[in-house]
Amino acid sequence: QVQLVESGGGLVQAGGSLRLSCAASGMTFSSYPMGWLRQAPGKERTFVTAISSYGGSTVYADSVKGRFTISRDNVKNMVYLQMNSLKPEDTAVYYCAAGRIGRLPTIRSEEYPNWGQGTQVTVSS
Repeated sequence: QVQLVESGGGLVQAGGSLRLSCAASGMTFSSYPMGWLRQAPGKERTFVTAISSYGGSTVYADSVKGRFTISRDNVKNMVYLQMNSLKPEDTAVYYCAAGRIGRLPTIRSEEYPNWGQGTQVTVSS
């Protein structure tokens, strides 16, 4: 059973930084693309970024390109999201997500069927 546990969220001022972490278990971690999705209040869950199973390929939503960086550690079964130059519109619950085994990372949210409980990120103006 896939388990994903996020941490690192919080309150930060605009222009600040946060680093989210995700601990994965119950899966052959290095076989899965991993991603981050987010859901703002009153909005649908949307794709943020993803990374291939061995970390050689990444994709980003246009809204976060140049500001966010995804990385993974296949020894520790961890995924990270470094968020810089945060904006109030980045406020959301951020979810770590596992993609489909053997697939390349994609911007399609429906390709990430397993999520964690989420961690709240609030950016004040």
